[in-house]
Amino acid sequence: QVQLVESGGGLVQAGGSLRLSCAASGRTFRNYAMGWFRQAPGKEREFVAKIRRDGGSTSYADSVKGRFTISRDNAKNTVYLQMNNLKLEDTAVYYCAADSSFWGPLNPNEYDYWGQGTQVTVSS
Repeated sequence: QVQLVESGGGLVQAGGSLRLSCAASGRTFRNYAMGWFRQAPGKEREFVAKIRRDGGSTSYADSVKGRFTISRDNAKNTVYLQMNNLKLEDTAVYYCAADSSFWGPLNPNEYDYWGQGTQVTVSS
């Protein structure tokens, strides 16, 4: 089992920044690719970003490319999502997820473990 706990969400004005953290415990963190997903009210959960087990490769949704950065610190068992230039449409509950594959899938249904989510609200 892997337990994931997100933090860092909140209310921010458009154009502002937030950094989300996801702390993992349980099994060896470095053995899991990590992903960030988000779900807005009335919408399906969507892919935001993912990072390879060793942090050597990342991938982003087109909607966040150039604004968000995913990173991980395997010594601290934590994955981060730095979000800059936030837009109203970024408002959602953000979830981190862990998958035992090396690269990590894009499909949320393929992830093994999920955190409880953290709310990000962007205001005008």
